[in-house]
Amino acid sequence: MDDVLLTVRVNEALQNSHPMHYAASLGDLEVIKALIGRGFLVNCMNFELITPLHEAATKGHMAMCEFLLDEGAWVNATNIDGATPLCDACAAGHIECAMLLLKHNANVNPPMILTSPLHEAANRGHVNCVQLLISNGAKLDANDCHYGTPLHSACAAYKINLECITALIQAGKFHQNGSRCSHLYTIIICRG
Repeated sequence: MDDVLLTVRVNEALQNSHPMHYAASLGDLEVIKALIGRGFLVNCMNFELITPLHEAATKGHMAMCEFLLDEGAWVNATNIDGATPLCDACAAGHIECAMLLLKHNANVNPPMILTSPLHEAANRGHVNCVQLLISNGAKLDANDCHYGTPLHSACAAYKINLECITALIQAGKFHQNGSRCSHLYTIIICRG
């Protein structure tokens, strides 16, 4: 019976235009293993250059991420927007996936096209990811094309998380002319 159900799930994945991505987004290890057994590539990309590892990290599927990494998934693969699996995990607030990716040498400061993992975590209010990235050397002064620094991104968020802002301020040196009242602090006062 289990073989029949697996066959049904594999066939369902094969109906999708990107079977590996589909299975990874569901966290279905049995289907991923079956697809790899049929010759599908761990690092296959869709038209947006998204890999199965991106999908698993976005959804927070730890076991899937670990399996894909063990099978040789590119931890620093970049999609069409330059986002890495670490960026996607942090954007979704999946701290365990972020920790796993960092353990596998994910670049905490990947070359930026649009945004960085720290920008994503700060903008979405994921303070645990913000703290993890800072403790792993994320650049506080990196500028993205939307808001500027991660602190700007946190201040511009639709739903402001003061814990993220505080973590970024405490980690950085946001002084202007010896004063703590910089333009960033002004943003916080105005939005707060």
